[in-house]
Amino acid sequence: MFNDSQIPLFDQGDETPADPLPAGAKRREAPSYLKDHRARLRQRFMAGGAAAMPDYELLELILFRSIPRRDVKPIARQLLDQFGDFNRVITAPPERLAEVPGIGEAVIVDLKVLEAAAGRMARAKVLQKHVISSWDALLDYCHTTMAHRETEQFRVLFLDRKNVLIADEAQAQGTVDHVPVYPREVAKRALELNSSALILVHNHPSGDPTPSEADIQMTAQIDMALSALGIALHDHLIIGADAEISFRAEGLL
Repeated sequence: MFNDSQIPLFDQGDETPADPLPAGAKRREAPSYLKDHRARLRQRFMAGGAAAMPDYELLELILFRSIPRRDVKPIARQLLDQFGDFNRVITAPPERLAEVPGIGEAVIVDLKVLEAAAGRMARAKVLQKHVISSWDALLDYCHTTMAHRETEQFRVLFLDRKNVLIADEAQAQGTVDHVPVYPREVAKRALELNSSALILVHNHPSGDPTPSEADIQMTAQIDMALSALGIALHDHLIIGADAEISFRAEGLL
């Protein structure tokens, strides 16, 4: 049986349900400074938005819900120390997040839901839109979904005859410096979707979007396979940490 002094749980009135207590145990009230701190951060966010808050405070707001009865500032700072910035925390693999002390399943689920929501919102701005007129939104989407991945991912954007994006699919997952791509499979999927043109996209986890010789050769092979079917390859984008490279703009297509 536990006595009161052994129960480090606080009921802060947050939306997250309190953890169950052993029979006969009493729940402590949260210290007033902790309640006041959370209230001040929430008020500041509602008044000024995310721009008014540094990364660690924005992370605190997220952690409030998944860790309702602890001071989460040290955990937020530890996450940033481990992964570098807010985006990299949100997109970090669950198994790496779990290595950080204080991070359990509830935190990981909340962060992954946030990552999925950001991707969905960015994708909604480009799907079924004319690619040329929404090019900036397309680049934002690619950076949101791919720039902070720790392994390479290869995506294909399928366009119709009017250059409207009709589908966006991840074709392959790879390692930190390689992703297997099969031109025949890319061409086959384009035919299945009745696509008239494609844009290839993949990321470089190193952060440097400079194309490798393998990237150039793979692009040429896909271009050849598509050309035989009358399908255009508009571009190949390589997404780095803070920039992207366009094969078309670089004269590689």
